Amino acid sequence: MALTAEVKDELAQIKVTRTSCRKAEVSAMLRFSGGLHIISGRVVIEAELDTESAAARLRRAITDLYGHTSELIVVQAGGLRKHHRYVVRVVRDGESLARQTGLLDSRGRPVRGLAPEVVSAGVAEAEAVWRGAFLAHGSLTEPGRSMALEVTCPGPEAALALVGAARRLGVQGKSREVRGVDRVVVRDGEAISEVLRRMGAVTTRATWEERRARREVRGTANRLANFDDANLRRSARAAVAAGARVQRAFEILGDEVPEHLRQAGELRLAHKQASLEELGQLADPQLSKDAVAGRIRRLLSTADKKALEQGLPDTEAGLSPDLLDL
Repeated sequence: MALTAEVKDELAQIKVTRTSCRKAEVSAMLRFSGGLHIISGRVVIEAELDTESAAARLRRAITDLYGHTSELIVVQAGGLRKHHRYVVRVVRDGESLARQTGLLDSRGRPVRGLAPEVVSAGVAEAEAVWRGAFLAHGSLTEPGRSMALEVTCPGPEAALALVGAARRLGVQGKSREVRGVDRVVVRDGEAISEVLRRMGAVTTRATWEERRARREVRGTANRLANFDDANLRRSARAAVAAGARVQRAFEILGDEVPEHLRQAGELRLAHKQASLEELGQLADPQLSKDAVAGRIRRLLSTADKKALEQGLPDTEAGLSPDLLDL
């Protein structure tokens, strides 16, 4: 997950001056990282993040935008946790912050998706929503067949809100449920690149694009190599089949083979791996590729006609099934 860490480190350093964008980012970070809890009848905000820089960014924004203080709890790695986790907690002013960020509505009821004012905001706010959601629970895989930019969501309503934000950015994201967990996934390479650019991960986007281009070049080279190998194998099998049919034609016709057809057939038997063009160059006088092919074709059809008249096995009688398919 090296690319994921790179994206999050870069996003955590982005300077955002527009207040509405900072609020949209905080709202998304709190919603997608856990957010709202009721402890002993009190509303407590807890956001669990996987990087210290993201936690510091969230704490700073909560203080700057809403004037609330928060505490940072570090959950040490161990057991199923391979890395430290960072929990940003707001206890004393939890309910106030929940209302301000859209986690609670005006009646104090939990909002399952994103706040209406965030959902209906502009493109810049949609970019901030994606930045906050990715910092909270996003991942980016290496370019390849299974490449994806993915955000784990707290529920289907939040997933649909994130899909809507992607649509405002001109990107198609898909909401799906995997083993009871809602996710929003972007799989198209161009779309992933666009989301990274919109969120502000310009440096990581360049790295991802470079790896993607390298992977595509390598894949193209492998496909061409496989194609060339397949053609070579097919040509070799076709030459073997032609040689076997020519040999059978000589057996059927005996001394009745016309001299010009015999010459073409003998060239085929003497140079089984050669192309028709090469056989034409070996002929005396030299022949075109089409002339060689025509003479061998007439040799085989003449032999097959005689075999049919006399009730003999034709020129294809000794070929294996895989050679007959050529």
